[in-house]
Amino acid sequence: MEHFSTDFRAGLHDLMRWRRDVRHFATDPVDEALVTQCLDTFHLAPSVGLSEPWRIIRVASDTARHAALENFKAANADALAGYSGDQAALYASLKLSGMQDAPEQLAIYCDDGTEKGHGLGAGTMPEMRRYSVVGAINLMWLTARAHGLGLGWVSVLDPDRLNRDLDVPEGWSLVAYLCMGWPRVNTVTPELETQGWEARASHLHVERR
Repeated sequence: MEHFSTDFRAGLHDLMRWRRDVRHFATDPVDEALVTQCLDTFHLAPSVGLSEPWRIIRVASDTARHAALENFKAANADALAGYSGDQAALYASLKLSGMQDAPEQLAIYCDDGTEKGHGLGAGTMPEMRRYSVVGAINLMWLTARAHGLGLGWVSVLDPDRLNRDLDVPEGWSLVAYLCMGWPRVNTVTPELETQGWEARASHLHVERR
């Protein structure tokens, strides 16, 4: 079994601390080789039944990006309507998407109907395929951060509308819409905590049963 040094473990811990959700991007392009290197991390990711259900769309055309941005704006307006008073004002002040500036945008899907893996592990828990995609995203995110890149996960979207706009095959489910680029600011503190939306839990809740 491979043993890693104390310095390596400390560096890995620091990498996880610096892996923050980025909303403020510089518009400078990301080298194509670096984008490919980040995406290649999916090959290292575990997946239920070795199904490798992730499907990746690089949202690159002006038409597709405009549609995704308009999707976000509409979903964000609907979300704002669900709050009132001071919380509504705070929500309206939050920057919840870097879609206008991020040079790279990725729509990450799960192919729920994939035959790869022959259904192993997904018969009783089909959601395991989507969890596998999330795990792969996290590996890519750490890889990107190690190279100085930032990622932002945009969850204020209408998945069905995005599916239509991107013309994805039936049976694909949206897991993540990611913005990738060079962050304007690097910080270990979540922006939502800085803005006063929510505080990180002071301890981990663990039970024994």
